Amino acid sequence: MVVHSPAEVAARAAGSADLSALDAGVVDCFACPRLVAWREEVAATRRAAFRDQVYWGRPVPGFGVADARIAILGLAPAAHGGNRTGRIFTGDRSGDVLFAALHRAGLANQPTSVSADDGLELEDLRIFASVRCAPPDNKPTPVERDTCAPWLWRELELIKPTVRVVVALGAFAWAAWWPAMSRVYGGAPPSPRPRFGHGAHWTSPDGGYPHLLGCYHVSQQNTFTGRLTPAMLDDIFARAKELARGA
Repeated sequence: MVVHSPAEVAARAAGSADLSALDAGVVDCFACPRLVAWREEVAATRRAAFRDQVYWGRPVPGFGVADARIAILGLAPAAHGGNRTGRIFTGDRSGDVLFAALHRAGLANQPTSVSADDGLELEDLRIFASVRCAPPDNKPTPVERDTCAPWLWRELELIKPTVRVVVALGAFAWAAWWPAMSRVYGGAPPSPRPRFGHGAHWTSPDGGYPHLLGCYHVSQQNTFTGRLTPAMLDDIFARAKELARGA
């Protein structure tokens, strides 16, 4: 069933019995006209380096294991990355940095992620985005964020039995976490809400919620300028593994 409205997104997400059903629903989503137009325009015009490739040009589902103890929450697929390959953080410079770090941390079986059929497997980890379509200028609108939110809520519900740590890549993902947390786990977000920063760590006093770790986004703007270094990423994922083990 193709999804065309916020109400249909909410119903399809809530009715997804498992991650496979949820992923199928995400791929069939056409609820945000601006994002649909942009993802399809990019897929049709293509970047010169990829002109001979067929772009995915649809929403990008999550990727990883169903019993993950660690989750990585990003912003949205890249126009010529996930929107081209059909897998989150795959085929772009951000993914190059991210998966190299995940491989060093023992959370990925290989250091590269170039296509959806390249043999990449994740260990104890699932990756997904706050918004599932590539947005113009990497900036979803508030309405688009809210329309897409039920996909995130249901994904969190499905991994809730095992997930212990959420790594928020960037301030957008950090902000998206709090309403999702309240929706899935119940209760009100802390007030005032903790500020985003690289290495920021929030945990609930009663331990009823996953740990939340802040990490600068693996965008070229951060990695090319040295604002985010490989060592900084290694520290984040080492800490995530410690927290997932209960350390």
